[in-house]
Amino acid sequence: MADEDIYAKLTPIFRDVFDDDELMVHSLLTADDVPEWDSVSHVRLVLTVERAFGTRFAASELGALGNVGDFVSLIKRHSQHT
Repeated sequence: MADEDIYAKLTPIFRDVFDDDELMVHSLLTADDVPEWDSVSHVRLVLTVERAFGTRFAASELGALGNVGDFVSLIKRHSQHT
């Protein structure tokens, strides 16, 4: 799966989870950039992304993420194994 395809699928998820139709999802985006991104919305985001991409992430993988670009790389790695 190409990065562009992943971002295209992630953007509506992010916009829904954070209730922001204008949110621009890009590789350098972090939780610090989104005021609504708290621990509860983070769990909701991860669960929604897992469902959308048909995968499960380990806590250790999620803990190592620094930004959305890292998340896209993780999704890409998981999509190569399915």
